[in-house]
Amino acid sequence: MGERGVRLVFGAGHVGLMGEIADAVLTAGGEAVGVIPDHLMARELGHNGLTDLHVVDSMHARKQLMFDLADAVAVLPGGFGTLDETFEVITWKQLGLHDRPIALIDTAGYWQPLMELMKSIVETGFAHAEHSDLFITVAEPEDVLPALEGQPEPRLTTDPSRL
Repeated sequence: MGERGVRLVFGAGHVGLMGEIADAVLTAGGEAVGVIPDHLMARELGHNGLTDLHVVDSMHARKQLMFDLADAVAVLPGGFGTLDETFEVITWKQLGLHDRPIALIDTAGYWQPLMELMKSIVETGFAHAEHSDLFITVAEPEDVLPALEGQPEPRLTTDPSRL
């Protein structure tokens, strides 16, 4: 990302996988922008070496601002917070609130249970088949940028008050 001039927008933690990615992007000369609620700043050991750090007042404000700053969404395997953020951005796309590309990074088959669930949701009539096209999956992190480059350019202008 850093070498290709792709800006990282993430939850601003200095620890864990995303902290490592932010450090790698910065080391490669790229930009890393973090967004963190004030109540998590100390708990998550917010990354103070970022290109830009936004401290917001709530988790919703965090998700909103991360989305507003992003041109696309790429999701690594993660915990409940990752799932929350992923489903929210997919739901916003389903509702027609945005049309930015979303890529799920399926390292070690992490997202396969979700893919099976999506198939079941469509088969049982709770979603339309085209909702399976709201996102793409890629096998490994290095597959993300080429896959996103192959996605259509977003056409919708997002009104943040609608999200």
